[in-house]
Amino acid sequence: MTLDLIEVKPRLNVKKVIIITIVLILIISLMSTAIFFGVRHYNKNLSIIESEILAKNKPTHELFFSDNAKKNKIVDRVSHIYNSDYKRVFLTFDDGPSKSVTIPILDILKQNNVRATFFVLGSNAERYPEIVKRAYQEGHYIANHSFTHVYSNIYSSPQAVLDEYNRTETAIKNAIGDQTYNSRVFRFPGGTTGGKYANIKTEAVNLLNQKNVAHLDWNALTADAAGLDNVNDMMSYVESTIGNKNSVVILMHDIGTKKSTYELLPQLIQVLKDKGYVFENIYDILK
Repeated sequence: MTLDLIEVKPRLNVKKVIIITIVLILIISLMSTAIFFGVRHYNKNLSIIESEILAKNKPTHELFFSDNAKKNKIVDRVSHIYNSDYKRVFLTFDDGPSKSVTIPILDILKQNNVRATFFVLGSNAERYPEIVKRAYQEGHYIANHSFTHVYSNIYSSPQAVLDEYNRTETAIKNAIGDQTYNSRVFRFPGGTTGGKYANIKTEAVNLLNQKNVAHLDWNALTADAAGLDNVNDMMSYVESTIGNKNSVVILMHDIGTKKSTYELLPQLIQVLKDKGYVFENIYDILK
């Protein structure tokens, strides 16, 4: 009898161990499955939330050009940008983007909750598409400043101006990842008036207008393009060009050599706020 009991006990223990092991495996499997689907559901919800936040912050550019009537109005609206019954200022940056200057400018604008307009070169948009995309996603208006900035190329004919515009538009579309984007705002390198290419520019303005593309110059500047690089001197210069204007379009540059431009920017923004100016970009005049 004793031997029989000894033989039976181990068999019962083995069965218990097997049963317990199976139960534990099932429990662990169920817990793992629950955790997996829980994390997956959380990530899905987080992704949806992030997409919604981005959608709210991202400029709804397509809303401004959803029909031909709105497209046709852009030339007229931009042409009246210098007229306003309240104090407003448009910070505009030419020739970028660049890593050394555009990124600090974007950081400063973000810290101050200011939206600007960037007139990008197509060649630089191809070189730094991630910077163009960041500027776009943070609510800045991405406008067109030609592809090469080489006067002899751009102003060889009115069609050459349009070709440079179109080439840059392609670079912008690719950079921001939206093939429906059209800036419809062009800044002529050197401005639209004067110089040896004055006649070509005049004809090009008409050609661009026929394509529902506006052009925009400026009525104030920091003289950073002329080589002024002392922040105090730049501040004095831009204030003298602003004068008593109600609607101000300030010309600045964010090419890599213009470090003084972003050094000036915090002070410039504060001075403009103290003077009672509202910061706007092209989106605001299209509303």
